[in-house]
Amino acid sequence: MAEVVHADQRPWAHLVQQVLLVRLQEVMWVLFALVVGGKHPVMRKGAHVSTVQLSSQATEAPPARATVADTLRIGASVFVPTLARGVLARRPRLVSLAEAIQADRGAGRLLQRLRARYGPGPLRLAVPGRSFALLLSAHDVERVLTGSPEPFAIASKEKRAAVGHFQPHGVLASRGEERADRRRFNETVLDTAHPVHRHADALLRKVRQEADALVDAVALAGRLDWADFRMAWWRMIRRVVLGDAARDDSEVSDLLTTLRMNSNWAFAHPKRAGVRAEFLRRVRRYLADPEPGSLAGLMAAAPASEITDPEDQVPQWLFAYESTALAAFRTLALLASHPEHFEQARREAGTGDDDLPYLRACVQESVRLWPTTMTILRDATRPTEWAGQALPAGTGFLIHTPFLQRDDETLPYADEFRPGIWLDGTAEHDWAVVPFSGGPGECPGRNLSLLSASHFLAALLRAYDLRQDAGLRPSADRPLPRTLSPFRLGFDARPRDTRGGDEG
Repeated sequence: MAEVVHADQRPWAHLVQQVLLVRLQEVMWVLFALVVGGKHPVMRKGAHVSTVQLSSQATEAPPARATVADTLRIGASVFVPTLARGVLARRPRLVSLAEAIQADRGAGRLLQRLRARYGPGPLRLAVPGRSFALLLSAHDVERVLTGSPEPFAIASKEKRAAVGHFQPHGVLASRGEERADRRRFNETVLDTAHPVHRHADALLRKVRQEADALVDAVALAGRLDWADFRMAWWRMIRRVVLGDAARDDSEVSDLLTTLRMNSNWAFAHPKRAGVRAEFLRRVRRYLADPEPGSLAGLMAAAPASEITDPEDQVPQWLFAYESTALAAFRTLALLASHPEHFEQARREAGTGDDDLPYLRACVQESVRLWPTTMTILRDATRPTEWAGQALPAGTGFLIHTPFLQRDDETLPYADEFRPGIWLDGTAEHDWAVVPFSGGPGECPGRNLSLLSASHFLAALLRAYDLRQDAGLRPSADRPLPRTLSPFRLGFDARPRDTRGGDEG
């Protein structure tokens, strides 16, 4: 009998497979753009866009069915660029390509034209074998997100296939009683309800120490780039989640990144059991001897049942924390280009408070402007009625956040840096703005991620005057770019006279 060799035992073969898959996705993007993208007129900068009223209090509109041609246009302009960049792990080169062509601006203009043509109700796509509806209004977003997990299941088919590569029993992949149980566990450990975690003293000590280490490293180099920021951020993540012993265990991070890159392909990529087994082996080593003052230590004290599967919740915390790094680094670009906001954030950074609401708002605004979760998915568990028309059970509802959160037909601040909307209630009451999702499925780690990010950035703001010297530069004098790659950003860092806070 011939010996069966597992894919994990042939790294060269897997590398070839990965290269071919990425090349295939690039070719798909280019072909769609050439063949389909040119069939509709390009919206010129400054061209008039009719204003439509689409508040969350609007009357429910009936669904419409897109033509095959329009479905292909949506595929070319919206979903192929989204998938190519990576849903669960970004591909830097393709993110840079999307930035170069401002892919999200083109996608937004297309969806505005289609909404004008079909109406603001759910737009059914002509996809063989699967019922999909794209949501185009805040009203429908509110209904679907507040109606989760029933009748709009959070664990959609596509999501379960994707996250199944690295956390098949995580809360994102769970339904029914299992989801309720795992959600409670996540909320207990992450202290979801509170802006400042109940164990903030211990957790923020780790955040500040790693941020201060980055400050010292920047002093030697004279500048800050993504590579250095990301390395420092991952050291912070590992200490907060797994404990200080994991600080330099870059292998656990690399293994998770490999699994997430595979998960970008969902059904289309074979699962790598060997990689996941090694990842879990390393995670279990820290969970077996949990450090007080880490999330691993809090897990040990949190109530769990026979269906909780605590260790399978950990990958979600690690990868969600890394997504926050993208938002935090972009926040530096926003602050560097908006001096008045920079100074207000710096003053707050010097207070020494645990709660930094203005910096938190700046990070949330970064996630609104450039979402880390580009498409929110829900599956209907039963038939649903929309303005007298039924959509079948199993319909997948798609919420494309780069469109809704930058929709200049409905949001007067669409292309501006406006952290104040997170402080005065504007964003809270607008269902077009859902950077961490919303309703019962809102990210349970939202507050802890924002707390960590605000303090990490505070250390840099206290220490340096930052001037962006690499990457696409946002400006306070013109609409902000719809697509911004964090991987190309870089900053000249000039030490301030004091690192202890504001002078005078």
